[in-house]
Amino acid sequence: MDYPNDQAPGAPVRSGIPEHGRIPKYYAVKAHISLLIEELGEGGLLPTERELAVRYEVSRETVRQALRELLLEGRLRRQGRGTVVAGAKLEQPLSLASYTEGVRRQGRTPGRMLISLDRFPCNDALAADIGVARGEPVWHMERVLLADDERVGLESTYVSVARVPRLDADFDPDSSFYAYLREQLGISFGDADERIETVLATPREALLIGTPPALPMLLIHRLSRDTAGRPLERVRTLYRGDRFSFTAHLGKQN
Repeated sequence: MDYPNDQAPGAPVRSGIPEHGRIPKYYAVKAHISLLIEELGEGGLLPTERELAVRYEVSRETVRQALRELLLEGRLRRQGRGTVVAGAKLEQPLSLASYTEGVRRQGRTPGRMLISLDRFPCNDALAADIGVARGEPVWHMERVLLADDERVGLESTYVSVARVPRLDADFDPDSSFYAYLREQLGISFGDADERIETVLATPREALLIGTPPALPMLLIHRLSRDTAGRPLERVRTLYRGDRFSFTAHLGKQN
């Protein structure tokens, strides 16, 4: 294989160009714009579609297709009527660390905006997940995730009222729920099961997060248990696919 000496680790092999060398026109434009992105740096203003079409001698539709992919990949973002270079994606560890802790480790300011905190009788589908009987009271807390005041996700947490009886009175919804459990109630997390999939946000979710409905999202389902192995919470979290990547450390299995 013709493998370039300057191939960056993790980059597409041969920069994604097939062995026969024929690539779609928009992809060639995308490659040119990618170089321009590196020159401009974070926050740099991209030329208009018309200017890019003239520069690369292609149609505006070809430029739009290249820009759409770069926007979905999170390398660009819309700002007002223009397009600017986006910052690096947030790296969220797949661990029992909270969202707050993960964002802080990257020098960003985490936050959450409360959408709703409701109490309702537990149904059959949820009962086993959080270790309660059908009909027992359950909290549902929905919050928008923030990083430096930018909306980056949406989190729904389900937990038994019996485990957290004063959630509506004692908990600051802008803070870490995990820290509250640990520091105020003496509840520590033992382990969790997670499932990750790619989805599109519903119209309501897209409106709350502030993204187009067509933007791919990373959806994580988490079932957590305390150190005694008792079910604790069920969490459904949507992360913007253009602003997040996930990391995990894999150890040797015996």
